[in-house]
Amino acid sequence: MHRENEQAAGVGLGIMSQIPKTLLFLLLALAPPGCAVPGAPSGCPRASTCPAPPPANAVKVFAKREGEATRFYVENQEFCEITMTFEMTLANLKGERQFPCTMTFPAGQVSEAFALSPIKAGVKSEYSYTSYYKLGSNCARHDDSYAYQLPYSPGNEHKVTQGFDGSFSHRGANRYALDWEMAEGTWVRAARGGIVVRVKDQSSLGGPTKQFDPYDNYVLIRHDDGTLGHYCHLQKGGCVVKPGQGVAAGQVIARSGNTGFSSGPHLHFCVFKTKNGRERQSVPVKFKTDTGNLVIPTAGHSYRAPEIQSASVRSISAGTAAQGSLVR
Repeated sequence: MHRENEQAAGVGLGIMSQIPKTLLFLLLALAPPGCAVPGAPSGCPRASTCPAPPPANAVKVFAKREGEATRFYVENQEFCEITMTFEMTLANLKGERQFPCTMTFPAGQVSEAFALSPIKAGVKSEYSYTSYYKLGSNCARHDDSYAYQLPYSPGNEHKVTQGFDGSFSHRGANRYALDWEMAEGTWVRAARGGIVVRVKDQSSLGGPTKQFDPYDNYVLIRHDDGTLGHYCHLQKGGCVVKPGQGVAAGQVIARSGNTGFSSGPHLHFCVFKTKNGRERQSVPVKFKTDTGNLVIPTAGHSYRAPEIQSASVRSISAGTAAQGSLVR
């Protein structure tokens, strides 16, 4: 089980006649580092080879006065795109966009979002806004032809305890999530390659109610089609990858656990795309099995992972795989 918990928000206000040269509004965004685990199988990275994690305030919104206009910019230091929604209240001001508006901003860049300008000269103008963002692009299009690896070691077999449309917790944004029964400490492998964009493994708490959701440990990986793979309920201190690191399908990324909103040891996996600054949408995916067939795992059935075709990391980096033009 897992509930969506990656929302971040910022607020700001201004009076056009008194606005400073530059206003800076910080968006709260968790960016916890991962950690290496001794005894990991071959192919696990060493901490010294991993990029530095994004700063604590990885996303910033600021405004600059240019003549009569005030221009808003977004600085995104996350390791992938972000999708942000702005809600504005305006007095004697008009914007280039209709609000609320949602836009996607590329990683590692400062991008202009929009500008506000007065409607009537000589009249005081004011604005206030709230902004929300989620990791990922609302323009992502899932590659439905992609065959995912089962997220555990070759030869291992695990039972699906909750599948797509699971009545217990796989509704709404988590409609196409999967839960595999899995003993704590089992090695979890990437179902698809990409860039690690978030890691959290500091928590040791878990329980069967929603109040435990903030204590979930997870790894989030951006795929080359812009979707994100979410691996949840991981063991405390069990992650062996860090944000900004490229991983290949089949590569060890963490140990399974029982943290967060969880009724027992298991691995929760979901692929999703971002809808707006507050919402995401899961997508159905297919997996390879040792029979050579592509399957959509269903609750009550067990599946054995086949041999990994390739666990080599392609030549990718956060600076190339997560870049894209500003989508307006």
